[in-house]
Amino acid sequence: MQFAILIYSSEEAMQKVEPASKQAMLAAYQSYTQALQSAGILLGWNRLRPTAAATSVRIADGKTQVLNGPYADTREQLGGFYLIDVADLDAAIGWAARCPSAAVGTIEVRPIWDPKDY
Repeated sequence: MQFAILIYSSEEAMQKVEPASKQAMLAAYQSYTQALQSAGILLGWNRLRPTAAATSVRIADGKTQVLNGPYADTREQLGGFYLIDVADLDAAIGWAARCPSAAVGTIEVRPIWDPKDY
């Protein structure tokens, strides 16, 4: 079963982190990514640029509206994701708990629709 591990944290707080702490976090993410790869469950992953670089698109009255920035103003922002394939939700939660940002932000575990269920 496929799951997205969505990583939320405060961009503002991350900007204030000392360089040595940032390096430690990057090293922790390298180890975490390697563990997912070694387990053979990693389908994809990436880090997202800050929300200031985001563009939101919506259609209103048949017209496309393009807005700078994120859709919602929140305390935590989506900063990255992993796509994994594991046996069940419990396994996905176990991997999410190991994510380095679980200690400083929120990790959302969301199942991916199976195309046959559309």
